[in-house]
Amino acid sequence: MPSSPDSEPHPRALDLDRRRGLSVTWADGGTAFFPIAYLRRMSPSADMKQLREDMRTNPLTVLPAERGSADGSGDLTATEASLVGNYALRITFSDGHRTGIYSWDYLRSIEPDADRDAT
Repeated sequence: MPSSPDSEPHPRALDLDRRRGLSVTWADGGTAFFPIAYLRRMSPSADMKQLREDMRTNPLTVLPAERGSADGSGDLTATEASLVGNYALRITFSDGHRTGIYSWDYLRSIEPDADRDAT
């Protein structure tokens, strides 16, 4: 049975603190906070998906050097965010990464404090 648009996760409010992270209030009343470094690490872009898969299958995977910001300050921040239609958010990070599109479904699935065992 196809899901109705009302059953899909969607935010009621988004608040991006460019230094700290993204706060989401979901339409169902739930809330979530995604730190900037966590959003960058969990980017749904193809290169980050591949890196996470490599790390899962090979514990000796060499990680790329930690890149903070293009200006050399070392602090990773969000420099820009924009809505993608009615289904996602694109975030540009200070290290230049901007290819991840965070769908509402994806954000809900990666909530850092979500209790995955709740029924």
